[in-house]
Amino acid sequence: MSAAAPPRPIPGARLLFSLDPAVSYLNHGSFGAVPISVQRAQQRLRDETEANPMRFFGDGLLDRIIHTRRHLAEFLGADPEGSALTGNTTSVVSLVLQSAGLGRSDEVLLTDHAYGAVAMAVRRECRRTGATARTVALPLGAPSAEVVARVRAALRPGRTRLLIVDQLTSATATLFPVDQITAAARDLDIPVMVDAAHVPGMLPVDVAAIGADFWVGNLHKWAWAPRGTSVLAVSPEWRRRIEPLIVSWEQDQGFPLSVEFQGTLDYTAWLAAPAGVYAMRTIGLDAIREHNAALVSYGQRVVGEALGLGPADLPQPGGPGVSMRIVPLPAGLATTYPEAHALRQHIADKLGVETAVNAWGGRGLLRLSAQIYNRPEEYDRLAERLPALLNGWQHG
Repeated sequence: MSAAAPPRPIPGARLLFSLDPAVSYLNHGSFGAVPISVQRAQQRLRDETEANPMRFFGDGLLDRIIHTRRHLAEFLGADPEGSALTGNTTSVVSLVLQSAGLGRSDEVLLTDHAYGAVAMAVRRECRRTGATARTVALPLGAPSAEVVARVRAALRPGRTRLLIVDQLTSATATLFPVDQITAAARDLDIPVMVDAAHVPGMLPVDVAAIGADFWVGNLHKWAWAPRGTSVLAVSPEWRRRIEPLIVSWEQDQGFPLSVEFQGTLDYTAWLAAPAGVYAMRTIGLDAIREHNAALVSYGQRVVGEALGLGPADLPQPGGPGVSMRIVPLPAGLATTYPEAHALRQHIADKLGVETAVNAWGGRGLLRLSAQIYNRPEEYDRLAERLPALLNGWQHG
């Protein structure tokens, strides 16, 4: 098997970022990478803050937050009046769980692709309230119709108080048909939260068209925003029922300001986030997305080939445009979270390559990302050196 030709690099792309040139950073999906222009925009806002903190926090801050929220919500196809700027997807899960008002007879349904911290938040809230956490298994690579059917069959009207489903999963890089899943749940009057942590910037999205009760996506992964920037969109029937995790001075204003304003937060990440969207649009959203999806597909194939995997062995993401792919590792490797974490660190230390390694379904999965600063030769070098490293790890 030979991999298809990789896409042509976007001219000058590597110079837009301040990443260490000695490291192959093939893990944009974990923490993103902030362009230099966006770093500078945020620093200017920090300088403004420190020049006169009273003026920054006291004169027009709420207006600036509202203006930024409107800009970012419109980028995502969400209603600005029903959206809130937040720190990250994980914190929003706890906010939604608190607002759901769970009781002893209730349950929260997750899929077995759910992000680990999300599952932890659900279990904690269930312990606190007496509710039950339940998981539906979705086979890797299952077609959309099967995914929807399995989720629908797992829902229990009258008991399932909330369904949480990923739009694009972290561990398995799988794109789920969340619009169809949401419609199926709504037919049964079951609220849905869509965890779209990886969607903003990577994929075109129309949040309003999905129709979820709650949708949240991070902009600091694929939309080039400073870290600590996400958007929560809430359906009209839930907005008055949102209970912020922290009560501050805008509590009486209700959602979204009651969620957004929390005193002396560093709001500069949010206010600089539009600079990330601007940078992407300057290059061209379609050009970035096409490049990244084609490059990570190339990377998956060359690394998979090096590990003896054929095309049928390499899971596909379930839709076009996805900039993350997984490569199954040899059986017995990285089957638990501690083992996966240790192997990821070993790859970074020995090969100078940052990847993600996840344990899912009893199998270790190497997750590769692609961003415009990456080059095909980075995946080629990983493919050349990874088999020997894994062999030594397995028998060491």
